[in-house]
Amino acid sequence: MTDITARGVATRRRVLGDAHVDRAEAATTDFDAPFQALITDAAWGHVWARNTIPLRERSMLTIALLAGLGNDHELAMHIRATRNTGASEADVMEALLHVAIYAGIPRANHAIRIARETFAAMATEEER
Repeated sequence: MTDITARGVATRRRVLGDAHVDRAEAATTDFDAPFQALITDAAWGHVWARNTIPLRERSMLTIALLAGLGNDHELAMHIRATRNTGASEADVMEALLHVAIYAGIPRANHAIRIARETFAAMATEEER
């Protein structure tokens, strides 16, 4: 394992949690293994692992971009990751308000619904 891959795996686990990464690794096939390697190195090892801004801000940027682009599945995953990044529900709303202005009200409205549902599910999970 290269240094960048090791850093990517560690950062991915820190942000998304061991359970998520374990599920993703277990589901990896020969077909999508190159993609998994790419995102581990590029997204997690090169971008998320940088020390230039804290994980909280990186999380908010990612949520805003995913919402603005309509990447709903990834959006819910990164809302869940706020448990580990330090971004609060208020932080997420601030990011989504920016989405409303710069990417459009319909995108923000849909993302707010996803965030609301995801935060509610997270709260239910914590009660168990």
